[in-house]
Amino acid sequence: MPDRRVHRGPHPEDARWFADGIEPLLFQATSDLRWLLSRGYAPKSALKLVGDRYDLVARQRTAVGRCACSDMQAEDRRRRRISPEQVRGQTLWLDGYNVLVSVEAALSGGLILIGCDGASRDMASMHGSYRKVSETRPALQLIGKTLAALEVGRCLWYLDSPVSNSGRLMKIIREVAADAGWDWDVELVRNPDTILSQTEQLISTADSVVLDLCGDWFDLAGETIGREVPQAWTLELGRP
Repeated sequence: MPDRRVHRGPHPEDARWFADGIEPLLFQATSDLRWLLSRGYAPKSALKLVGDRYDLVARQRTAVGRCACSDMQAEDRRRRRISPEQVRGQTLWLDGYNVLVSVEAALSGGLILIGCDGASRDMASMHGSYRKVSETRPALQLIGKTLAALEVGRCLWYLDSPVSNSGRLMKIIREVAADAGWDWDVELVRNPDTILSQTEQLISTADSVVLDLCGDWFDLAGETIGREVPQAWTLELGRP
């Protein structure tokens, strides 16, 4: 069935699965998973153990899994996290889909998670295809507004070439940047994760695998949402 979504909004059941009364349960589940991961349990089996223990539905398990990491991972990622005050004048390499989809989701009322490492993550899912939604251009404009306010230098977007419609998104990003006079460029590459994991350049992503391998990183999605989408639905499951 073709993807006809026009928004990156919440799942119809999210209001029930992530209601205020459920938050303490999800927080405890995240805490338990973090404890298990800190003691060397395999992520997949540990998440199943915790999910079964608290009788979580699949989407709740996804949220807990995206928020939790081991104590060592959380400490190491937070140590390399750059503050907004430190990005002035720097060149920033972006995990394009990772950053953009989170801001799109926040604009359309989707749930934004804040994990143990402090990174902001959405609950949207992409399966080899990207579809432009009503929030795409507004999200790009808010990201650009945030970068300009922080006085970030050049910005390089990396998009996954195997994802369909990446070429169309590249064109949109370049159009938005040209209209605003922003120093942006876009590259289509087979695997942005490899590039972002190995570079010494400042990057922006919330991808857990990349965050464990990269150097300094900046939570651009979270900063943009905090500044420009104050009404965003956020849930912090990773606080101490």
